[in-house]
Amino acid sequence: MKDMKSFDEPMPAVGIFWYDPEEHDFFGVYKKELTPKMVEDAKASGIKVINYEEPDHRQNTRGRVAWAVDHFVVFVGQWAKDIEEELTALLEKYFALPYFEFKYDEHWDLGHGWSGDL
Repeated sequence: MKDMKSFDEPMPAVGIFWYDPEEHDFFGVYKKELTPKMVEDAKASGIKVINYEEPDHRQNTRGRVAWAVDHFVVFVGQWAKDIEEELTALLEKYFALPYFEFKYDEHWDLGHGWSGDL
């Protein structure tokens, strides 16, 4: 049974999220698991980023988790710099990320909309 526990662990995921500074937690998390087949298919097709398609591009998400060739990238605004440690724990919890890097861009700050560019 102990060996079977690894099968219960979630696969890493790509997606979008909002952060609530009062609750110190995410809300409105939308994600999909990233499977090895998705990575293989992307490489074979020359796709460099595996992304989660937002249900409505007019929404201002506070962050995005994507797969970029060989690692996860978390796109956030400057708001996240002071809480990287807290944010890292939340990303590991909600998206099961084994490793990732933060990329800061003004499009993820409050008051800015999603431009569609990664």
